[in-house]
Amino acid sequence: MTGAPISALGWPPDEDRVEAIFTRLSTVMPEPRTELGFHDAYTLVVAVALSAQATDVAVNKATEKLFAVADTPAAMLALGEAGLIPYIASIGLYRNKAKNVIALSRIILEQHGGVTPLNRADLQALPGVGRKTASVVLNELGIEPAIAVDTHVFRVSHRLGLANAATADKVEDQLHTVVPEAFLPKAHHWLILHGRYTCTARKPDCAGCLISDLCPSRAGLASSSEAAAQVSSRARTASAKSRPPSGASDR
Repeated sequence: MTGAPISALGWPPDEDRVEAIFTRLSTVMPEPRTELGFHDAYTLVVAVALSAQATDVAVNKATEKLFAVADTPAAMLALGEAGLIPYIASIGLYRNKAKNVIALSRIILEQHGGVTPLNRADLQALPGVGRKTASVVLNELGIEPAIAVDTHVFRVSHRLGLANAATADKVEDQLHTVVPEAFLPKAHHWLILHGRYTCTARKPDCAGCLISDLCPSRAGLASSSEAAAQVSSRARTASAKSRPPSGASDR
C-alpha cells in the first residue's frame, strides 16, 4: 500500500478510517472462525480454557485425541485429573488446566444438568473460564458480539489506533465503542487473525498488509523492521567471517 502517513491522533479514531479498516478485512476474511477444533459448546469451552498461554495448533493436537475419548462432562469426569493429564501434558500449565477442566465438568453436570450454560454469568463462574474465555465462546457461537482481547487483539488495536487503554478490559470497551455495529460480531476474529499472520509482534508484514495505508503506526513499524533486518544481516556477516575457510580446521 502507498499513501501519506496517517496521523496518530488521539482516541477515538476517525470513523471513516475505522469503517475502511473493517471493510477491507471483511473482504479477505468474510467468514472468520476460531482455529480451535470443537464440535459443540462443551468442547469449545474446554478447548478455549486449554488455549491460555498455548497455541491453537498445540491445543488441537491434544484435543483431537482427548475428545475422541471424552467429549462430554460425564466422560471427562470419568477420566479424572490423572486420566486427563496425559492428553494435555504437552500444553503449558497442564496440571492446573486439568484441575479446572474436571471442576468445570462437574459443575456443568451437577448444576446445569450436563448442558453447558451459554450466558456470561454462568460461563464466568466455571473454574478456568474468565471474561476472555467466555467472550470467545459467546462470540464463536453467535450468542453475543463479544470481543475477546488477547495479546494479538491488544497489539493490533493499539497499532491501528482503535484503542489506547492499558488493560484488556478497557481496550474491549473502547473497541465496542468505535467498531461499527455491523462489524462487531466478527471484529474479534479479524483482529486476532490479522495479528497472528500479518501484524505480528516482532516482524509485522507492513508491505503485504492490505490496511497499512490506514495504519498510524506504519512508519514506525517499517523503520523497526528495517533496523531489525540490518542487525540480522550484520550478525550473519559477522558469523560468516568468524568461521574458518572451507576445508580448514577450527581447532
